Amino acid sequence: MFVSEPPSGSRSVRFNPMKSLPNYLKSQRKHLSLSQEEVGFLLGICGMNKGEKVCRDENFVREPSLQEALAYQVIHGRPVSELFAGLYQQAARDVKARAKFMLYRKVRKPNQRRQQAIIHLADQASVNS
Repeated sequence: MFVSEPPSGSRSVRFNPMKSLPNYLKSQRKHLSLSQEEVGFLLGICGMNKGEKVCRDENFVREPSLQEALAYQVIHGRPVSELFAGLYQQAARDVKARAKFMLYRKVRKPNQRRQQAIIHLADQASVNS
């Protein structure tokens, strides 16, 4: 988390970069001093222009498959949820909102474990809202 310098007399403003972009592939690639072509090769992309697919991933034109996302995790040494922070946060919000909705559904066959799991997810939605 980065903290910007506050103007005199005001509170500090916190900037969390993990909330601002759908993915952090480009910054992580540059941190490792790898080219898009090199990352494409590591991903197992065959043929010419390996970097084009990596470029599309970095610029949010496409979302990589699960296999590719896991390969990015291996390449960068960062969890998928961190590399694709914006997408992860959106998925988490969506799941939690649906769990909250499920709390109000009538279930024909009650199951204590299922109910507890749904309550836990819905509570997270309330806390993170």
